[in-house]
Amino acid sequence: MDAPSKTAPPLAAQVFQKLGPGGFHSGAQLAKELGVSRNAIWKAVGGLKELGLTIHAVRNRGYRLATPTAPLSAQQIRAGLSPQLRATLRHTEVAWRLDSTNSTLFSRTDLLPGRCDVLLAEVQSAGRGRRGRAWLATPGGALSLSLGWVFATMPRDMASLGLVVGVCVLQALREHVPDVIGAQTPLQLKWPNDLLCGARKLGGILIDMRAEAGGPSYVVIGIGLNVALDEAARTQISATGTEPCDLRSLGVSPLQRNQVVTSLIQCLIRGLTVFERDGLKPFRDEWQRADALRGRAVTVTTVQDATRGVARGIDVDGALLVETAHGLVRFIAGEVSVRAAEV
Repeated sequence: MDAPSKTAPPLAAQVFQKLGPGGFHSGAQLAKELGVSRNAIWKAVGGLKELGLTIHAVRNRGYRLATPTAPLSAQQIRAGLSPQLRATLRHTEVAWRLDSTNSTLFSRTDLLPGRCDVLLAEVQSAGRGRRGRAWLATPGGALSLSLGWVFATMPRDMASLGLVVGVCVLQALREHVPDVIGAQTPLQLKWPNDLLCGARKLGGILIDMRAEAGGPSYVVIGIGLNVALDEAARTQISATGTEPCDLRSLGVSPLQRNQVVTSLIQCLIRGLTVFERDGLKPFRDEWQRADALRGRAVTVTTVQDATRGVARGIDVDGALLVETAHGLVRFIAGEVSVRAAEV
C-alpha cells in the first residue's frame, strides 16, 4: 500500500506537481488552485529554481518547466505492477525532500521476509554515492530510489548483491531504452556498481546491510539514475571527473519516470527472489556480457596500494579479475579507473 502522508507537501512541491506535465500556468490560476497568494506562488517558484529547476516565466502567460517531467506518484507506480508484486510491497512512498532515501529506510527494523518497502524522493539533501560521494539530483532530473528487503537467511553470495542489482537495473531499463543507441553504444555495467552508456555514467548503486548471525539480513538497495540533466548539472558533475549521461539522451522521456520506477521495482523483486535461492550464478553471464571493463587496461586502487593490469571479467563469486605482469589478481573491493595506455 501507499504509506499515508502525515503532513501536506510544501508549496514548492505542489507547484512542481502542477508544472510538471508541461505548458504555461499563470500565477493567478496556480494561486487559486492551491489556495494561496500570487506572492506565495512567486516565492515557491524561486525555491524550485534554487533547487536547480529551469523555469520559464513569461509575462501574461505564466510559468512552465523548461523540461516537462512526470512528478513521482506512488499510486501510478503501484498501478503498473502485477497483483502478485503489489502484494509484496508493504509501503510505496514518495517524499518531496529527504536527507537520504537509503538512510531513511535503513532506520526501520520491522520489515519481515517476503515483503519490501520502496521509498523515493524528488530532492535529496544528503544523497550518497560510493565512498561517501554526494549524489546530485534535482526535482524531475533524476530518480533516487531505495528498496528495503529482508533475506530470511544470508545468501551465500551476499558479497555479489551489487552485481545482481546491476543486472536487474539493466533488465528494467531495456524495457524503455533500445539495446543499441546511436553510435552502437549499449548500456553497460562497470564493476562493482556503476551504470554506464559508453564511457559516460548513467547512474549508480549503493547497498547498506544489517545482518544477524544465523538470522535474517536486512538490505537497503539504493539506485540513482540521471533522467534529464541541464547544462548546469552536467557542468557540475563533469567537474568531479565523471562524464554524465541521462535517460533523456537515450530516448526515454522524463514523462516516463513513473513507468521506469515500476520496471525497476518488478525486476528487483524478481531478481532478489532468484538471488536468495540460487545466488550469483543465474546473473553472471548477463553481467559478463554487459561488462564495461573486460579487456581494458585498468588501475585498481585499494587501501593498500594500486594495481595495474587488464580486466578479465569476474569470477564465480563476483570478484574482479585483473591480469598483471605477476599473474591473475582477484579483487573483492576497490576503485577502478580505465587507463589510456594498454599494458
